[in-house]
This record gives sequence, structure tokens and C-alpha cells, in this order.
Amino acid sequence: MASAFAPNALPATVRQSTSLSAVAIAQIKELREATGAGMMDCKKVLIEFDGDVEAAADELRKKGLAKADKKASRIAAEGKIAMASADGKTVLVEVNCETDFVAKDDSFTNFASKAAGAAAAMDGDDIEALMASSVDGGSLEDARAALVSKIGENIQVRRVAARGSSDTTTGAYVHMQRIGVLVEIEGGTPELCTDVAMHVAAMNPAYATKEDVPAADVEKERAFLTEQVADSGKPEEIIAKMVEGRLNKFLSENCLVSQQYVKTNDRTVGKLLEENGAKMIGFTRIAVGEGIEKKEDDFAAEVAAMAAGN
Repeated sequence: MASAFAPNALPATVRQSTSLSAVAIAQIKELREATGAGMMDCKKVLIEFDGDVEAAADELRKKGLAKADKKASRIAAEGKIAMASADGKTVLVEVNCETDFVAKDDSFTNFASKAAGAAAAMDGDDIEALMASSVDGGSLEDARAALVSKIGENIQVRRVAARGSSDTTTGAYVHMQRIGVLVEIEGGTPELCTDVAMHVAAMNPAYATKEDVPAADVEKERAFLTEQVADSGKPEEIIAKMVEGRLNKFLSENCLVSQQYVKTNDRTVGKLLEENGAKMIGFTRIAVGEGIEKKEDDFAAEVAAMAAGN
């Protein structure tokens, strides 16, 4: 009698085993689009059901993961910035939710901290790699999906910012959990980096140094300033000097090292670094929800629509 597990004994409705590489490219994308579930959840259940997307979708619904992750279509522009450091590197992770109420929830805060710790422990800033990181016996994606099911809001790990190595000094500052700044310098101390990061959080400079300003930005500003004084009636050489003076002022106001240090207002940030034997490498500043289009609820319109329906 042939074994029930032999390939030629398989009923027509039973699929033979599908390899991970086969499911990874096509079925995962299809299943994610159908259910909104996380990548790692889709991958696991597809392997379990030998690439059968329909059966996998049913299983995700049974587990509550599809229902939870369908909330991913809702706008998540609130949240917090979490910070962590490891091996000379400092990272910031933005984790988003739908309301500021959830952003203050202990479970959400703990998840954001775990995400930052996992980001500090990995190489690079790839979000998919981060979500596949091991946390509490599962993946970070597993933890996210479970939190969505528990809290009932769309929760997303949006981005990772990282700076530093064993050869540089880094520090960070997070303001009210909504603005995060990383500063990287040569020499100096992490405390000095934190002081400069506080300045960046407050003043939001566009560039670290004049050398960091793209040539196209300089020329654009020069053209704008030239147009401003073109009809002044002054000789061309005077106009040129006026433009260069205003351009230098623009660069001083928009470059971190040229700005007056906001904490003491008695020296520039560049001078502060120099006094502490340090040199600026760069900074990264992120804010919760920046660039996300938030939904504007029109309560009056909703009431009018309801009234019209009656």
C-alpha cells in the first residue's frame, strides 16, 4: 500500500511543500494586499499552508492578525521618538499611532523602546530588517501586530535615524518625545553632543556647516538676493557686495556652527565645539508625523450629512 505521504498519493486538493523563496516573491505580496497583515506573519503562514494564499488569509483572520492590521489604512501621524545607543552608535526610531492618547500609553512606550533597542543592535536603517529582528521570543513585527490587536489603532514603525561609530562621538536629545536630534562630532563628549542636540531641536538649522550647503541652494539664494536689490540704482560692484553680505548672513543664520548657542547666547556653536576640542561632523533631526498628511475632520459637515440622510 502506497504511503499517504508519497507525492503520487496526494489528493488533488492538497499542495506539495512550497519553498521559502517561492513564497517570498509573489504570495507574500498578494497576501499582504488582501489582509494588511505584516510581512513576517504572511511569510510564516504561507509556509505553513504551502503557499495557499486563500487558506493563509483565513488563518490570519482566525488569529486576528488580518483584522488588526487592516487598521494600517488609517492615518497614523501621532506617536513618539525613541532613542537607544550601542557600540558607539546612537539611533532614533519614530513609531506612529493614530492619537496622542495612545502615544502616552505604557504598552506603546514599551514597544517603542524595544524598537529602538533592536535598531541600535542591527546594521543599517532598513525597516523590513528591523521588523524581522528578534524581540521577546518573536519578531518586532509580531510585537507590533499584537499591540495593534490590543490597543485598536494603526501602529507603524516609520523610520530609523542612526549616527556614530567607534571613531566618533555621538549624543542625542528627544524633546517631549516628539522631536529627536542626533549629533555626531570628532572629539568632545556625549554630553557636549546632547547640548548641541538641544540647540538643534530648538533652532532647527538647515545645515551643519557652510560646506554642507549644496551649491544649487547657494546659487538660488544668491539669485533671489540679487533680484531684491537689482532696482536699487547702485553700481554693479556695490550690488555684488550687498548680495554677498546678505548671502553670508543667510548662511550664518542657517548653518548650525554659525548660530549663537541658544543655551548661553554668548558664543557660536562652532566656538563651543572648538573650546571643547571637538569638530562638527553632522546632525539628524526628525519630528513625529512630519510629512504625513493628517485627516481634517469636519464635524459640522458630518452633522449636516447625517441630517440630510434623515
